[in-house]
Amino acid sequence: MRKIVKASRSAVSSAYAPYSGLKIGAAVLASDGEIYTGCNIEVSGLSNSIHAEETALTKAIKDGKSELEAVSVSSETGVTPCGMCRQTLTEFSQENLLVLVHSTDSDKVREYRLSDLYPDQFLYTGT
Repeated sequence: MRKIVKASRSAVSSAYAPYSGLKIGAAVLASDGEIYTGCNIEVSGLSNSIHAEETALTKAIKDGKSELEAVSVSSETGVTPCGMCRQTLTEFSQENLLVLVHSTDSDKVREYRLSDLYPDQFLYTGT
């Protein structure tokens, strides 16, 4: 898992966060072993901002990868994915998705399962 952690740490440097100052990098590991990275992009209308996890996931989906094994999130503060990103990750993974969280100035990596961070996930089953 070192490779995905390193990839998300590297993605932090591309983040655009002039309003909050919170730069975030993410990397998703597809079921075939491919890693896709992303960073957050803030705009003045903050509701239009794009989250790092969304950017990485979008790149994976564009390449036809719709099953995830893990996600790694890097920031100065070591934040976990927000609720919106947790729901989005649910769509493309099993509830046992490995979530790696770490700050850019520490080697300590916290490990979670998506189901621990987001219990009772909403899954549309159709009617």
